[in-house]
Amino acid sequence: MTSIWRWDAANARLTPTARPAEVRVIDSFLVEDGRVRGMPVHRQRFRLACRQLAGSASGDTDRFFDTAIKMIPMPGRWFPRVELVVENGVPGYRLLIREAPRRTGQVRLWTCPEPDRRREPTVKGADLTWLGEIRAAAAAAGADEAALVSSSGHLLEGATTSIVWWRSDTLCVPSARAVLPSVTRRLLIDAALATGTPVSEEAAAPEDLADVPVWTVNALHGVRPVTGWAGLTDAPPVKQPGRWQAYLDELAVPLDRKERNR
Repeated sequence: MTSIWRWDAANARLTPTARPAEVRVIDSFLVEDGRVRGMPVHRQRFRLACRQLAGSASGDTDRFFDTAIKMIPMPGRWFPRVELVVENGVPGYRLLIREAPRRTGQVRLWTCPEPDRRREPTVKGADLTWLGEIRAAAAAAGADEAALVSSSGHLLEGATTSIVWWRSDTLCVPSARAVLPSVTRRLLIDAALATGTPVSEEAAAPEDLADVPVWTVNALHGVRPVTGWAGLTDAPPVKQPGRWQAYLDELAVPLDRKERNR
């Protein structure tokens, strides 16, 4: 069950709505029994994207975000989504309160056969229609996630995830310039650097990763090893997340409804 709430800026409140709207920016985060990880980074990413696409003032975005946080139920697993939308040519905000889908522990990838067609690859939500189409194609191919590639054939990220891989003990990531600023990927890189694990940016095609462990990461599922790749004959070796997922779980803190993680 999903409830949708529209931001009433004049009265600084959220009211139920069923009116359709054009979605421009989204951000989602996992809340488990009132605990969440990376909230300041989620807030900042949403704030910057709203400013980039609609010129929204930071104060307006923060007032909406603060009110949205107060609406999130404390018990249970939730995956709320904040949105910048356009209704009748006027930008505004919405909140979706959603129960969190079941967390899965592994993933099978499918490579999109055409280069990345996103208009705003660094803005979450700006290209939902196309991403939905390729996710459907991945599911039809028996995969869980679609992997996006650049015009030169290099791996970028998944439709709903970031993708990283391991070269021995080095954590490898695509260039940050052409991918979404993933909150979970940032937390994972910070964890690696804090423990002395080397991190390297690398340009690699999907076929270059056939013999190395690959992970997908996002806010909902955390870290998931890739156990198969549609179209490739051999399954990649699996490196279990182990302590890395445990580290991410330890970053979850109580959702502060007073300070709101500014």
